[in-house]
Amino acid sequence: MTAHQGSRAPRGERGGARFNFIVVILLIALAAYSAYNYAPVAYRSYRFKDYMQEVVNKAAYPPGQTTDWVTQQLRAGAKEYGVPDDAEVKVQKEEGRITAQVTWTEPVQLPAYTYEYNFDYTAHSSGFINQP
Repeated sequence: MTAHQGSRAPRGERGGARFNFIVVILLIALAAYSAYNYAPVAYRSYRFKDYMQEVVNKAAYPPGQTTDWVTQQLRAGAKEYGVPDDAEVKVQKEEGRITAQVTWTEPVQLPAYTYEYNFDYTAHSSGFINQP
């Protein structure tokens, strides 16, 4: 082993810490940029799922609503929640309950990649339909 004079780093290690610091900062910046673009889409989708469940539950309880009413409510709420206009909405009555399915795909820009966020959720009413 050789002793080094002063605080000078050995030849192959000069700038190594600085390079590691830059790499870590770059990775943190890329993660923050990805989260900045992805999080709002995911959050809006989460809130829209709650809205869908609320609408189908309201439709199932007395006096009950039609599937057309549910579709109209989901389309109206879609604008408020930032759902794309081309979202597909399917509402039907099955086994005494109302079921609503909404699907759409939304591009999310990530570093050097565009992620396709696929929303596909089906809400089932928690109560039975009280309509003849």
